[in-house]
Amino acid sequence: MPESQSTSLPSSLSAGVYLVGAGPGDPELLTIKAQKLLMQADVVLFADSLVPRQIVEMVRPEAEVVRSANKTLEELLPLMQAWVQQGKAVVRLQSGDPSLYSAIHEQMQALAAAEIPFEVIPGISAFQAAAAKLKVELTVPELVQTIILTRISGRTHVPETEELASLAAHRASLCLYLSARHIQEAQSKLLQHYPPETPVAVCFRLGWPDERIWLVSLSEMADLSQREQLIRTTLYVVSPALASAWERSANTARSRLYHPEHSHLFRPKVPSAD
Repeated sequence: MPESQSTSLPSSLSAGVYLVGAGPGDPELLTIKAQKLLMQADVVLFADSLVPRQIVEMVRPEAEVVRSANKTLEELLPLMQAWVQQGKAVVRLQSGDPSLYSAIHEQMQALAAAEIPFEVIPGISAFQAAAAKLKVELTVPELVQTIILTRISGRTHVPETEELASLAAHRASLCLYLSARHIQEAQSKLLQHYPPETPVAVCFRLGWPDERIWLVSLSEMADLSQREQLIRTTLYVVSPALASAWERSANTARSRLYHPEHSHLFRPKVPSAD
């Protein structure tokens, strides 16, 4: 198994499991390392309900491609173990970035317990793709400097200390995952602290061929979701920073980093001529 510090991949991969972030859906948003792994793997295991088929089209012809949407972890683990014991390199494609809502924790625990070597390769998350599509920065100086990635309680319960209304009190750029089925409740909690006119980007299947993005006010978020029958694969970005997506000239605040009056180690302040 290559070390995590390695900057290049061998021409023939070591046997093991590679947990690869597939990004939100666009094959061109894969990392170079993810592409190399896909092109060299012996087996590619992917969640076909969350990862577009186009991404696995780059695997080599002799590689085995296995869909996992209809399988449990208890079914997948023996398969991965058998492949690795046969000396095969297995790519397990995860949607988005593996560190966010990917059910990767239990996979890593099971792989470690079975003494199966594995490596994690990060990917682009949906909130990053959304900001790029909308041409906005989610941390605007003097407006908002914090990004919260969260979800509302559903089948998976959110800890009481991370209850949505309490997070909304920060009025940060809040990215709401896995919440479309409970969007009316989510909207009510968010409205306890955000003004009803706060801009919201409703992003459906980002990076997929049928991607759709709506910009609405927070007070319209639930109605839109219900009207468009959005029940899954939807990200909500709630942020005052989105105002610039409506009116590009509305916000003139700028970062100090590249300001001519801001000096730092690599750009010392030029003494005044006076």
